[in-house]
Amino acid sequence: MAEFAPTSESLAIPDHPSGLARGKSALALRDAIRAKSRELGFDACGFARPDAIPLAAERLNAWLASGAHGEMGWMADRADARGSPQRLWSETRSVVLLGMNYGPGFDPLAATGTADRGAISVYAQGRDYHDVLKGRLKLLAGFMLSRAGGGAVKVFVDTAPVMEKPLAEAAGLGWQGKHTNLVSRGFGSWLFLGAIFTDLELSPDARESDHCGSCRACLDACPTQAFPAPYRLDARRCISYLTIEHKGPIPEEFRAAIGNRVYGCDDCLAVCPWNKFAQAAREAKLAANASLRAPRLADLAALDEAAFRRLFAGSAVKRIGHARFLRNVAIAIGNSGDCALAATLLPLLDAVSPLIRGAAVWALGRLLDADAFSQLVKARLREERDPSVAAEIAKMSHCWKK
Repeated sequence: MAEFAPTSESLAIPDHPSGLARGKSALALRDAIRAKSRELGFDACGFARPDAIPLAAERLNAWLASGAHGEMGWMADRADARGSPQRLWSETRSVVLLGMNYGPGFDPLAATGTADRGAISVYAQGRDYHDVLKGRLKLLAGFMLSRAGGGAVKVFVDTAPVMEKPLAEAAGLGWQGKHTNLVSRGFGSWLFLGAIFTDLELSPDARESDHCGSCRACLDACPTQAFPAPYRLDARRCISYLTIEHKGPIPEEFRAAIGNRVYGCDDCLAVCPWNKFAQAAREAKLAANASLRAPRLADLAALDEAAFRRLFAGSAVKRIGHARFLRNVAIAIGNSGDCALAATLLPLLDAVSPLIRGAAVWALGRLLDADAFSQLVKARLREERDPSVAAEIAKMSHCWKK
């Protein structure tokens, strides 16, 4: 899921006559691009026409109209450009799609079963993929222009209005599974995607067909039932959305289902049967940081802003900020069932952010007995000035009275 403001990188050799790469020279250039992409650390490379995804554009518009994108207003912004690379850049004649494997060398769901530890999505346990892919894409784009003798390109890594997954399907890298993510026959669920738009004419690869069949493992695995139907995601129910994109208090109906997931969720990805062909990532920068594999919740709750930035330097986790992260940690502690962890929540009641205080109140209400919670919140209710936190206190107090 894309999370950040649109960006792109451009390169050009201006003396290039449009359509230079044709015939045998175009085929040789395609072969050279594939070989160079492998040399640069990419595991998949394919080519698509810029007009290859009209149906994806229609589905996107219907999805946006339903409101299933939640607070992700940037999804609706420039929706017309998302449906057509040529609307984003009129000079586009071909799209080169690249995939980099980030397959874990361990069970990605192992951490979700450990009550006193947090679970961080596999993709965020290594170096931020935006940083890793962008540099390699720029090198590949420069190689393309040099090899072609001219031309122009634009480089995108997830953060621009580009529909990478439908384009990757059109380029033969994989297919969008019932969970709406890309599935690869060679790498399962674990491919980071990047795109290079170019004014070079490069013949497209064959589109990959859907190989999901009757399987619905990904749909059944979702803890919050975020899939109203195959190939349809309601982001407002998705744990990745709730822990990363959602800025306010996590809706109460989803808190218990989040379990100990403090950043993202891998459940629908990890259960895909095609992962039997997956491989561990060969790019060292994408390997999991041991300290992020299953960090202790007590240690995460103790992070101040400076410590948070240090721990997650270079990781995608840092992008959600300290307050949202501790909100997630407090929810995970509340779901732990470990009363000994209640003490780690007490300092969070004094946090500047009401987002943290409110989540801590809910978690304490889950861990403390009625007397202990009542003694704690009486004073807090008198002191609390934020209406959302006061509402959490009143709600949890009412639950105990019942």
